[in-house]
Amino acid sequence: MLSPKKTKFRKRMRGVMKGNATRGNSIAFGEFALVAMDREWITARQIEAARIAMTRHCKRAGKVWIRIFPDVPYTKKPAETRMGKGKGAPEKWVAVVKPGTVMFELAGVDPAIARRAMELAGSKLPIKTKFVTKHSEA
Repeated sequence: MLSPKKTKFRKRMRGVMKGNATRGNSIAFGEFALVAMDREWITARQIEAARIAMTRHCKRAGKVWIRIFPDVPYTKKPAETRMGKGKGAPEKWVAVVKPGTVMFELAGVDPAIARRAMELAGSKLPIKTKFVTKHSEA
């Protein structure tokens, strides 16, 4: 599971996710990519599930790049706890994903296999996604 080795602070504010992605919105490494169409927090477990779905469909051929990293701590208070007494403990790590963010890249496989692999990966994620190729991107 992806998580940071070390952070400056244990807990972080939620922040705002308005606007579209200005960074990480173009294909940099592979030939094919999975692009986010919505804004959402993607957990480390969801990223891992999508990665496994892609690599299994490709039968471990080609190369996969994960372009998002879960570096934001997600906190939660225990069940049946009264309000107050501070913020809850960090429970999981999430990546902030905005529309237009390239989440996964793939190279070295047939376009049909790549499209199906990206569809399977997208089905593991809580957002709408789009399959793009390096040549279709402008």
